[in-house]
Amino acid sequence: METFWTNKRVLVTGGHGFLGKYVVSELKRRGCSELFVPSSTEYNLVKMGDVEQLMNDSSPDIIVHLAAKVGGIGANAANPASFLYDNLMMGVQLFDVARQRNIEKFVTVGTVCCYPKFAPVPFKEEDLWNGYPEETNAPYGLAKKMLMVQGQAYKQQYGFNSIFLLQVNLYGPNDNFDLNSSHVIPALIRKCATAVKNNDGEIVLWGDGSPTREFLYVEDAARGIVLASEEYNKQEPVNLGSGFEISIKDLAEMIAKHTGFIGKIVWDATKPNGQPRRMLDVSKAKSEFGFSANMKLEDGIKKTIEWFNDEGL
Repeated sequence: METFWTNKRVLVTGGHGFLGKYVVSELKRRGCSELFVPSSTEYNLVKMGDVEQLMNDSSPDIIVHLAAKVGGIGANAANPASFLYDNLMMGVQLFDVARQRNIEKFVTVGTVCCYPKFAPVPFKEEDLWNGYPEETNAPYGLAKKMLMVQGQAYKQQYGFNSIFLLQVNLYGPNDNFDLNSSHVIPALIRKCATAVKNNDGEIVLWGDGSPTREFLYVEDAARGIVLASEEYNKQEPVNLGSGFEISIKDLAEMIAKHTGFIGKIVWDATKPNGQPRRMLDVSKAKSEFGFSANMKLEDGIKKTIEWFNDEGL
């Protein structure tokens, strides 16, 4: 499918971010030579004027929409309104302008946070509407979910081609390790590495360690997004994940081992756990466009820790 990208102009929003850099790299590897990667300082996608200017400047055939306001449980709990508004407005306006200009395809990368809090595990795409999302990240998840609804509505009314991918939490080199906004893996790596550096005897983690999560290595995620962009054209959403579930307690112990932290892990049960379980049914991505994750979690964790140590963060 390398010829798919020949002479196609591709706009990647969020292309300077963690996932975006890997998607841009994968697009180039697959033969895309006409890429437009805007920065948030140049174009504020919450503002319609900036969206229209971006479309004028890029004239894309295909849009891969990755730009998002994201963070862990703490960031979501502290900023529910801005997580909802910014994510909804960035997507809904860009989507509508793209439709008006008749671009070939719009690829939206959503989130596992779209799923109901108590969806049966593993999460299947048809269970998306069987309940309300986990409260701590519901505004973010619902904002993203509305972009799926928009895509289906625009397909029905205008015949507009768009796809919606439901992605689990990512991790890997170049991740965000800021404890105020990071997701669980980079936060655990930083906490453990800092404790080793300072000879601390314990680290304190949120919740009780019982929730389970699924993680996707960022290079696998980029490959999955590009494969779907090439080969998938249906309006039904598709899960992108690894299909492997691990408890936060076991994850913390794995990261402690590979960072060299031998102290005590203390769980602060006054802090929220978040959703009880998360794991996707990833069979549809395999059958529809041949995607499955390559990186095993422990191998990916070791690579991420190596990068973190090399960067001296």
